[in-house]
Amino acid sequence: MRTTVIGLGLIGGSMAIDLRKAGVATALTGVELNPENAARAVDLGLVDEVSSLEDAVSNAELIITAIPVNAIRSVLLKVLDLIGDNTIVVDTGSTKSQICKAIEKHPRRAQFIAAHPIAGTENSGPDAAFSGLFRNKTNIICEQEKSSAKALKLAAQIFETLGLRTIFMDPVEHDKHVAYVSHLSHVSAFLLGQTVLDIEQDEKNIFNLAGSGFASTVRLAKSSPDMWAPIFEQNAEYLSQALLEYIMHLQRFQYHLMKRDTKELHRIMTRANQIRKTLDGIELKQKPTVIEK
Repeated sequence: MRTTVIGLGLIGGSMAIDLRKAGVATALTGVELNPENAARAVDLGLVDEVSSLEDAVSNAELIITAIPVNAIRSVLLKVLDLIGDNTIVVDTGSTKSQICKAIEKHPRRAQFIAAHPIAGTENSGPDAAFSGLFRNKTNIICEQEKSSAKALKLAAQIFETLGLRTIFMDPVEHDKHVAYVSHLSHVSAFLLGQTVLDIEQDEKNIFNLAGSGFASTVRLAKSSPDMWAPIFEQNAEYLSQALLEYIMHLQRFQYHLMKRDTKELHRIMTRANQIRKTLDGIELKQKPTVIEK
């Protein structure tokens, strides 16, 4: 299948690796604005060549967009204008409402799949891509009723090849949920890192005390601001609500801490421990779901 990947970083590059390995993508063309990343992607064999957007999509059967969400809307509209009747376009953005709204009236809307494979690391760029990134992860498709049977069938092949388990959501529901389980954790990591860096200006030995707990908690602070700032902006309403609730819990914890109320602190942490059951259940992943119209 002639495949074009727009954006050759962690997500787009990892998809390219596994689609090529499985024989699904027989010819891979990339679109990448960063010249260094473009050259590196070719050197690594993620794609066969890097081309302009117009040339890359002209003969493609499958197009995957894996670029920052603030760029996806305009690029998607251009792509949908350029493709023919037999091309399917799959988006991988971390927000969905604004993207779905931007292309809802496009005459080729049925050829589009609004997806969000929930996978990633704190690393970015072509060198961050690796095989198996999506294995046993969850993929979300929004507005599947607006995609054609042909588009959904091809999407099933792609997502099953990558090892993803697919569920379906309304775009608004999606954005609200990811604000809590994904976007909030990234904000927390960024600001925890900032807090410790501020203290480090006066306390030079603080990082000598940083153990594995700190490293794992702040790991997400190494994520690319170029990717996450647009995500936060596009999901500002729901992320702001999540932050207000998180701040409320922090203030409540601080109140009981200053009161030396160990019993209440213990109760709060015990209740939070219940998340373990949920996380343990997530580890028992189901096999990838077959997508049906």
